[in-house]
Amino acid sequence: MKLIIAIIQPHNLESVKQALTEVEVYRLTIMDCQGFGRQTGKSELYGGEGFTNNLRRKVQLQIAVNEQFVEPTIAAIIKGGRTGDKGEVGDGKIFILPLEDVVRIRTGERGPEAI
Repeated sequence: MKLIIAIIQPHNLESVKQALTEVEVYRLTIMDCQGFGRQTGKSELYGGEGFTNNLRRKVQLQIAVNEQFVEPTIAAIIKGGRTGDKGEVGDGKIFILPLEDVVRIRTGERGPEAI
């Protein structure tokens, strides 16, 4: 089992969800977040004062998958989250972490069956 954490552009969320549906990945958690990387900040004017905001709005997806779904899930996120054919700075990152155990609260099931 793996936990896939993807940070993507908010405007790509619907296309990533569609791509995940195409590979039969239906369960995910979505969170709004902020961060910065290679994207430069943007200058803004607030109350007549100029300032630079280097935090960019992003969306974080958390997806728990069994081993056979790891590569299809990664491919779907890339397909839906990449800007154009070659992508652009700021398209995001995907992190793949080992997932030791999962427990379904409703039934008490554990492991791959709980996903």
